[in-house]
Amino acid sequence: VTGASFVVFNGALKTSSGFLAKSSIVEDGLMVQITRETMESLRQALRDKKDFRITCGKMDSGDVKEYVDICWVENEEKTNKG
Repeated sequence: VTGASFVVFNGALKTSSGFLAKSSIVEDGLMVQITRETMESLRQALRDKKDFRITCGKMDSGDVKEYVDICWVENEEKTNKG
């Protein structure tokens, strides 16, 4: 679990890169590079207020993957107050 002050979703990742998605820490935030298709799905999930999971890593790798989960919560007491 990584806490971040901000999240940037970059929809310019090319399918030919060989990655499903890439995540990296930038200053005190998180940048997630995703394909255009994933960006469209993410936008729809946000409009519908649905949870969404982005799988990061190489397409052909069977290794453990990283995930970026966007979750809607009912109880705001568990969220960051800052």
